[in-house]
Amino acid sequence: MIALYPGSFDPLTYGHLDIIERAARLFDRVVVAVLRNPAKVPLFTVEERLSQIQKAVRHLDNVEVEAFHGLTVTVARRLDARVLLRGLRAVSDFEAELQMAQTNRTLATEIETLFLSTSTEHSFLSSSLVKNIAAAGGPVSHMVPEHIEKELRTRFAGAPL
Repeated sequence: MIALYPGSFDPLTYGHLDIIERAARLFDRVVVAVLRNPAKVPLFTVEERLSQIQKAVRHLDNVEVEAFHGLTVTVARRLDARVLLRGLRAVSDFEAELQMAQTNRTLATEIETLFLSTSTEHSFLSSSLVKNIAAAGGPVSHMVPEHIEKELRTRFAGAPL
């Protein structure tokens, strides 16, 4: 079975990676789909995020990474993915995720949404938090893979991480 894990991943955190690694054990194939959202101004380009994620998941043979725009269910149908993966960090995530899952269900009844709770040690992480800490010169090595930490350091040049 194929699972689709969509998101902006700007940047990928250890929380995201936790979900990907666990999903890779559950599904035959996992596709990490990086959203191209022209309404948002990301820190990293889609191409940079694709590269960051590909490097982080290269140890997982059944994980692929691609970019997409438009509806998530359209991508899921194209890939024949029957499951949309969503990570939950806290109860506060659930309301928005449930609304999105129910909306997706009205658009594609054949596709299920599966919620995976992030492991406790990563439950506080968000990409926004990582960017804010990195921009202020704080350490993020415990939040993101080393290659992403280096890219954050470069992006926020002069701020020691």
